[in-house]
Amino acid sequence: MERDDNMNSASSNIISISEASKNFAAAASIADKNGQAVITEDDKPKYILYDIDSSPIIDMTDDEKIDFVAARILKKYKPAFLELAK
Repeated sequence: MERDDNMNSASSNIISISEASKNFAAAASIADKNGQAVITEDDKPKYILYDIDSSPIIDMTDDEKIDFVAARILKKYKPAFLELAK
């Protein structure tokens, strides 16, 4: 019985890539509920969508998350910022 519960729990976080692309909110809902959504392609795991707030893999404080996003924005738009600074 316990094995079946674990199998059902594991399968409840799986969504096909075609379904995820049609309905991203469904994939996000799975990640919200289970901490992650496994996205399959041709019935094989291909991608993992993590809920950053509950993921043990991405364990960051709110300040670290802000710093991470800020660094990405600065890198992406550095030429524009440098031009504006002139």
